[in-house]
Amino acid sequence: MTVWDDLVGQQPAVAMLHSAALAARDVYEGRPVAPGTLTHAWLFTGPPGSGRSVAARAFAAALQCVSDGEPGCGVCSGCHTTLTRSHPDVRAVVPEGLSISVSEMRAVVATAARMPALGRWQVVLIEDADRLTEQASNALLKAVEEPPARTVFLLCAPSTHPDDVAVTIRSRCRLVPLRIPPPEAVAGILSRSGIDEQTARWAAAAGQGHVGRSRRLAHDADARARRAEVLAIPASLTSLAACLAAADHLVGAAEAEAAAITVERDAGEAEALQTALGAGGTGKGAAAASRGATAAVRELERRQRSRATRTQRDALDRALVDLAAFYRDVLLRQAGAAVAPAHPDFADDVTAVARRITPGGALQRLDAVLACREAVELNVKPRVAVEAMTAALRLP
Repeated sequence: MTVWDDLVGQQPAVAMLHSAALAARDVYEGRPVAPGTLTHAWLFTGPPGSGRSVAARAFAAALQCVSDGEPGCGVCSGCHTTLTRSHPDVRAVVPEGLSISVSEMRAVVATAARMPALGRWQVVLIEDADRLTEQASNALLKAVEEPPARTVFLLCAPSTHPDDVAVTIRSRCRLVPLRIPPPEAVAGILSRSGIDEQTARWAAAAGQGHVGRSRRLAHDADARARRAEVLAIPASLTSLAACLAAADHLVGAAEAEAAAITVERDAGEAEALQTALGAGGTGKGAAAASRGATAAVRELERRQRSRATRTQRDALDRALVDLAAFYRDVLLRQAGAAVAPAHPDFADDVTAVARRITPGGALQRLDAVLACREAVELNVKPRVAVEAMTAALRLP
């Protein structure tokens, strides 16, 4: 097993990163390398589920690899600590809310300026770099323009919106394009983790090339139930009342899923902060400390609200992706195309809807789902956007 094994269907990217890791070893050991083989900034792009952050972390592990063999062995201390997110010289920025703030980025840049404490390189891995605010982008740009000698920046961003990463930063990065892995490759990964072959093939198709979602569907009964509820919606939209009820269900399910994920974590964070600020203290400075804690508590609440909003939107987006794939299956059925459907277990519903609408109607409904995704991304209230979508999906 090497660090590259989880990068399924990404052979060109793996070859590029492996070559760069070899060059990084030569640079570290003082050997000359060909110009352009290694650069200090990388931008990993690809559709959702293509494995951008997986590729970036695998490359970070290969850079820190201390084995005598090929970089990225997967078993040495450098690889192991990087993959388990415990390496002291690999700093990951994972946005929990809607954006990455300038204060967070300034702290990262300050860390990046230091020499490695244990590893060979100081690595900064920024997931969802498209969420950098303008001020945060400017703070990162200064570091990318004049990088420290032993620092490598790894940025990840979806290829669907390349303009969301500032052009001044993109122009200084080497691009690593990733593609959606084929279902066969995803099924192979699931099978290696102990999932039976039939379930692995089904989950790979239902996950539509998204390895994480496929793994969740294979293991989590609640995820399978939520998917089934979503895919039952198109055939049920026979009246305006049904459309509004479906919209209420979609938004309510996303809110409930987000609450289930965040409520326990929020409570733990709030309790830890209160303890750190001396809650329950009785000394002379207890009252003053309590008054000074107000700003910290408000900042925590702001971050928690932002994280809850992001989690809710992500849950809703997963449902919309399933709906979009449903209407794709409708179009395939109407065209008689010999292409594997995304939802073979809902073939009866797909057939029923295909008989009631025209191919043009199927395209209009697919456009309505995609328009809803864009509206939610642009901060339209989810309930308004989803109600407009389900009304457009109504069957004749």
